[in-house]
Amino acid sequence: MKLVVLGLSLSSSWGNGHATTWRALLKAFARRGHDVLFLERTARWYADHRDLADPDYCRLAFYDDPAELEGWADEIGSAEAVIVGSYVPDGIAVGRWVQRHARGVAAFYDIDTPVTLARLAADDCAYLDRPLVRGYDLYLSFTGGPTLERLERAFGAPRARALYCSVDPDIYRPLPAPRRWDLSYLGTYSADRQPTLDRLLIDVARRLPERRFAVAGPQYPADIAWPDNVERIDHLPPAGHPAFYSASRFTLNVTRADMIAAGWSPSVRLFEAAACGTPIISDRWPGIEDLFAPGREIILADGGDAVVAALAGDAARIGEAARARVLGAHTAGHRAAELENALEQAGAHTSTLIQKEIA
Repeated sequence: MKLVVLGLSLSSSWGNGHATTWRALLKAFARRGHDVLFLERTARWYADHRDLADPDYCRLAFYDDPAELEGWADEIGSAEAVIVGSYVPDGIAVGRWVQRHARGVAAFYDIDTPVTLARLAADDCAYLDRPLVRGYDLYLSFTGGPTLERLERAFGAPRARALYCSVDPDIYRPLPAPRRWDLSYLGTYSADRQPTLDRLLIDVARRLPERRFAVAGPQYPADIAWPDNVERIDHLPPAGHPAFYSASRFTLNVTRADMIAAGWSPSVRLFEAAACGTPIISDRWPGIEDLFAPGREIILADGGDAVVAALAGDAARIGEAARARVLGAHTAGHRAAELENALEQAGAHTSTLIQKEIA
């Protein structure tokens, strides 16, 4: 299969979770024998922080504005599938252009589904509108559960399928790193996540001054009062993630409010940390029990007391069980097979509709 992807970024993981998702998925997809081209809109903030210039599993090319895509019209037209990702700049114009030129499956991969649907409902989404949703042959969603039915029923998606994030087990694995922190958190600042981070990590750090904590990620406001026992790391490139997790006795997962409301929206940090064998303490949301067994593969915490209790225990068995769960169901190889199947089914469905129209 020839696949063309127009995504937010493959070249830079700075301040976004899209790059690591695309890297793991497309590397595994290429391993299945497929040809992949990734087209990325040039953006100064990503160009200044590129940490993948020349991937060996796909072609990576850049364009400066949607008009330049005309130079790629033949590639789009000859591909068996074309995927446009969420948050692509001028995504509505890009999506309309793709739907006009693609002769194979035209798909949308929403790595931000709850945010997208909230903005669609308010007619305030910069990269997708309702006519585009109806025009894509396949809507791939980071969110599963009831959201898939809502996409089809309320927004008119012809086919909505879950395609969760995943992990590359070649990269994310336990490393022999000394334990530097009792509890860590890895994530870009988000205003709606910060109260939970305050409750489950910062307040706990104040209660346990003898313990060591770390928060890694960019864009945190300068006025946050970090306790002395919380180490701040402004940006940690993906290459440093496995060592970060391996140096943590526990790591924290905090979910955005829209994703909690929608449920069934696992963050990539869940799979990455678990693949490193690091025990995870997470906030609670619908659907998490479908991914990890509470108390056996993950610790769910509603408040600081639960975190304090977890830190007092030895949860090595939880880390081992979570790693086994991820390796059995949530690697990039699993997602690549799911993507291949979804594209093939959408292609067969689209071909049947075209034949009926001709008849």
